[in-house]
Order: sequence, then structure tokens, then C-alpha cells
Amino acid sequence: MDLQTIVEDIKNLRIQGAANIAKASIKALQIVAHDMRDKKKVDLVHNLNRVKKILFKTRPTEPGMRNSINYVLNNIEDADNIYQEILKRIKEVNDHFDFVKNKIIKIAVKKIKNGMVVFTHCHSSTVTEILKQAKRQGKKFIVHNTETRPKFQGRLTAQELARAGIPVVHYVDSAARLALKKADIMLIGADAITAEGKVINKIGSELFAEVAEKWDVSLYVCTDSWKFDPKSVFGYEEEIEKREAKEVWPTAPKGIKINNFAFEKVNPDLITGIISELGIYKPEIFVEEIKRAHPWMF
Repeated sequence: MDLQTIVEDIKNLRIQGAANIAKASIKALQIVAHDMRDKKKVDLVHNLNRVKKILFKTRPTEPGMRNSINYVLNNIEDADNIYQEILKRIKEVNDHFDFVKNKIIKIAVKKIKNGMVVFTHCHSSTVTEILKQAKRQGKKFIVHNTETRPKFQGRLTAQELARAGIPVVHYVDSAARLALKKADIMLIGADAITAEGKVINKIGSELFAEVAEKWDVSLYVCTDSWKFDPKSVFGYEEEIEKREAKEVWPTAPKGIKINNFAFEKVNPDLITGIISELGIYKPEIFVEEIKRAHPWMF
């Protein structure tokens, strides 16, 4: 796989999931560093920073990717051997993702009880692994999930869980009220978390969170702490990715404007807790824990 392929695959959703996107992006850095390992240090650093900017533009709402790239490139010009240092840091990033997912699963699976109806939206590899682990522990539960138009990522969730032997009831997005009415818990992932404790996730997430609150359904966000956007501490607004209109209506007539927002912000007041490798915290406490755990982000 070459740099251009990685860039296009991230941009066109052929690579999905924040951890997979982050791993692919740092793989791109490795490719550049390998190809230029015998060049002057100043030229190598320049090209790494150039590729960093390219990768940042592939998916605007991906702080997990940005944090991973920044971790790998932080003061990289000070390394005696840049290529070897990049390899070392890439391993650290990959180890982080593996550790984090296992830790989140271990914590979150305790929230799944026998007889529960679990609601989820879109596709989160972390959420699906939590549910599969609950199944492996012998817990009996049903999952209600939504299709997630226009790219139907919810179908990926339904297929993955069904293959694991978990009963799934699949709903169109506009039937989420019915899906949530009998649910006991709502689990979603996150694409970004801001300094105000707002969780940015797939479009529809706040709408369904409001329905969950109405029915007194607990909402837990299951996410890696690296999804936090440190720039938001300084007033930077996390960009909400807006995708092409043709994803929604390929042959839309003239005169019709289509807003295809990929994500939306979930008000922290609607969130019961954020489950990360740091533990379970209300959004405002989670932000404080981030500052203590990851000072390098700032």
C-alpha cells in the first residue's frame, strides 16, 4: 500500500473506524520516512509535515488521527535517527490502541445484564466488541440498531453482531424512537470530544440521545481518550464533516440543496457517562482526567 492509496481510502471511507484511520495515517508516515531515510534530516522532516497536512484534510472530524500523527511527529527533528524513532513511536501508538480497546471492553461489559435490550447507532468497533464479549460471557440480550443512512454503517453493525450469534432487531433511522422505547441502555462510540464535554458522533446521535433521555435510557459513550480534541481547550471549534450530496440523492433535481452532515454534537447533559480506558466519568470530569493523563497533547 502506498501513500496515495492510504489517503484516498481514508477520504472515501474505505478505511473506517477511528483506530483504523489513525493506524493507516501513521503507516503513511512510516512509508514516507522509509522512502526518505537516507535523505537530509531537514528534507525528511519537511516531507513528514507535508504529509501530515494532507492526512489532516482527509477527514476533518478525526482528532484520534490527529493525536496519533502528532504523537509520532512530536519534536521528531531532535531524534538522532528519525526513521528508527518513528518506528518506535508507531509501535507505541499501535500498542496504545490495542490496550485501550481491551480496557474499555473490560469496563463496559459490566454494564450489559441478562435480559437487556441494548440500543446502538452507526458502527463502532469498540461497541461491537463490547457486545461480543458480553455474549462470550454467556449474557443473553438483544440489540436494537439503526441503519444509519446514507452509507448504512448500521448494517455493518447488524451483520457483525448476527455473525456472533447476538439477536439483532434492525430499524430504519426514523424508527429510532420505537427502537429506544424498550431499550435498557444506549451505547455509542465517538469521533471527537471537546473541552466542553460535547461528544461528536454520527449524525442522529443527539436526536436519539434526546429520545433516550425521554424514556430514561442510560447513554454511555465508549471511546478511546485520544478522541479528545486538545485544540478545543483554546476555543478551536471541531469541524463537523459535511459529505457530498450525491451520497444522499445521486440524481437530485436542480433547486434542491442537500445537507449531508456526517456528524453532530451530543450535549453532555444527555450523557450518563463516558467509558474510556481511564474509567467511567461524566463528560466534564472526563476532560479533567484527560489533562492529567495526556499532558503531551497540550
